[in-house]
Amino acid sequence: MENHYFVDSDKLSGAALKKKHELETDPASRTDHMKYMEGMEQIKSDIMDKVMTEMKNYDYSRYTARDVNAALNHETCTVEDFKALLSPAAEPFLEKMAQRAKLETQKHFGNTVYLFTPLYIANYCENYCVYCGFNCYNDIKRMKLNMEQIEHEMKVIADSGMEEILILTGESRAKSSVEYIGEACKLARKYFRMVGVEVYPLNTDEYKYLHECGVDYVTVFQETYDSDRYEQLHLLGHKRVWPYRFEAQERALMGGMRGIACSALLGLSDFRKDALASALHVYYLQRKYPQAEISLSCPRLRPIINNDEINPLDVHERQLCQILCAYRIFLPFCGITVSSRESEEFRNGIVKIAATKVSAGVSTGIGDHESKYTGKESESAEGDEQFEINDSRSFDKMYRDMSEEGLQPVLNDYLYV
Repeated sequence: MENHYFVDSDKLSGAALKKKHELETDPASRTDHMKYMEGMEQIKSDIMDKVMTEMKNYDYSRYTARDVNAALNHETCTVEDFKALLSPAAEPFLEKMAQRAKLETQKHFGNTVYLFTPLYIANYCENYCVYCGFNCYNDIKRMKLNMEQIEHEMKVIADSGMEEILILTGESRAKSSVEYIGEACKLARKYFRMVGVEVYPLNTDEYKYLHECGVDYVTVFQETYDSDRYEQLHLLGHKRVWPYRFEAQERALMGGMRGIACSALLGLSDFRKDALASALHVYYLQRKYPQAEISLSCPRLRPIINNDEINPLDVHERQLCQILCAYRIFLPFCGITVSSRESEEFRNGIVKIAATKVSAGVSTGIGDHESKYTGKESESAEGDEQFEINDSRSFDKMYRDMSEEGLQPVLNDYLYV
């Protein structure tokens, strides 16, 4: 285990501490991360093999300035062009990449930027992911909102003017069942025009159920597409199964979802290869499901409770900007989300170039929207946050800032009839 990752164990029981140490130090004690567990649906799809073949064969050191120039001069960006744009050879061309990306964004999205907010309804988790504040071995304040509390949180958010919400939980079927998530989504439809979920991966029939409860789209972070590194970082729980997580977005589309979002958590592994795999995941899904709205997120690691030393490996703002510009040039129709993990200054700049969606009024804790939105003391207890955010602007402030930047904030562009 690299020293870069650290989890506070002071308050763990003796048995739990022993198990945690065993998982960290003895790979043989862990289950096979490539083997599906009981109850996990397996689908027949060639997308995973295509993505992994391209990623494993990607040698970004072989690309030259000539390759980058050629990529920028091509009207249509091929997979090979995209690889060049992600390479170190493209770093001196960042200004040209930004200009090209901005043209593509304006051509397909105008000057619009979409606003949404996340709502965490539970932070119980059964996984041991060493970089996440919710992990089952981290001693944090756990909480699960009941339906009355969820509706109260939703009303506070909706009263601010927000029309799109993303519902999140920790990854625990025992504490956050599919039915519990579904009931929360039914409540969300009363207050919001767009409802998304970011929960543990589900089977096709379960995604179908959530769609019937009012869910429009599903976000799943693969975390890292490097299966070997994935094994080192995900030591316990259902999330340990790499292929089941990879196929989650496709199962969601098979279950009738209108849209899905893919992402790697940049900084866990080789960020260039993870960026390539994320975009190719979208690229192949777009071709197989042309009716779907498919988007990319691009989060970087952030510090977590009990550990303020977790930060992205080698992915600085300049590298992140390069990735986002390359995404836009390669996938001109794709929505790109930049979260509150990034700074206010960075987000204000990148929405003019490549990003099309940002979060506002964000909290990654549980049950604290009333205190954050109104300044009043929350009526219920609050659960600890998943990670530290960087941009804490309210919805009103974000809306004003985007307008002042010459952009048109959009709250919703889809109506059910």
